[in-house]
Amino acid sequence: MTTTTTPTTPTTNPAPALTSTTPVTDVPAVLDETVRLLTEQYVFPDVAEQLAALLRRRLAEGAYDVESAEELGGLVTADLQSVNGDPHLRLKYHPEQVPRGQGEAALAAMRRDFDASLGGVPRVQLLAGGAALLELAPALFPLAWSAEPLAAALNLVARADALILDLRSNRGGDPDTVAFVCSYLLDERTHLNTLYTRAGERHDQSWTLPHVPGPRFGGAKPVHVLTASGTFSGAEELAYDLQQLGRAVVVGETTRGGAHPREGWTVHPNLEATIPVARAINPVSGTNWEGTGVHPDIPCPAPEALDRALALLHG
Repeated sequence: MTTTTTPTTPTTNPAPALTSTTPVTDVPAVLDETVRLLTEQYVFPDVAEQLAALLRRRLAEGAYDVESAEELGGLVTADLQSVNGDPHLRLKYHPEQVPRGQGEAALAAMRRDFDASLGGVPRVQLLAGGAALLELAPALFPLAWSAEPLAAALNLVARADALILDLRSNRGGDPDTVAFVCSYLLDERTHLNTLYTRAGERHDQSWTLPHVPGPRFGGAKPVHVLTASGTFSGAEELAYDLQQLGRAVVVGETTRGGAHPREGWTVHPNLEATIPVARAINPVSGTNWEGTGVHPDIPCPAPEALDRALALLHG
């Protein structure tokens, strides 16, 4: 989900990125910190122990004897994903130097994308036949940033006869933003998802909002969601929640399959350890889309999904 997960108190003016790559001069220190975070934070403690042993063994074997941060990130990520294939579990390389605070690396990159994409709503269009197309990309940004542009777009499409929600280029984001969007598409307050978090053994439920800014599209008119193989994390949750509730028809490709919200820690000026700290539990299915992706109701290549949705709407 991902999303990547998003820090709950985002900074609106992060420092400019430093576009330089620092060589890795102390690989064992980077690995030690990554292993510490993995064993303390990963939502599956038993898998964390297996992976910690694997990384230590690979380090001792000299598998990580490299100086390039990009190369080290790729090698460690491949090993981190070798046990259960969790796509959110990474030692992620950033070409620019990133802040050291928890979640700050992802936040800085997200803010740049937010500013370049009209707040995550790059396209709102009225199509022939009275359907509205609403593209949400490249992410579902923190609600503190995105509520205004999302509300404006969702208010605009509320009058349409049908809605096509395009998530084909969306790579994840904030669960609160997922709930915000769903709130416009449902009439009653609805339980969308539950997140089990390892820290404190918490179960936090996500519900639609009782009130939204402006008119709702509502729960009766047709909704189609377009997906691609790269649709990921929080965008998958949006498609999955609506599909499980019977509120939307999903058209396109099976999505990437990442359902574990993650946090990020900077372990080197260009490397971020991204570790899932929770897992999603859908109230309808009792499970989630991890490893399987969201399966479309109408499978087709992603470039054809809009035409297929329009054909469905126009009969």
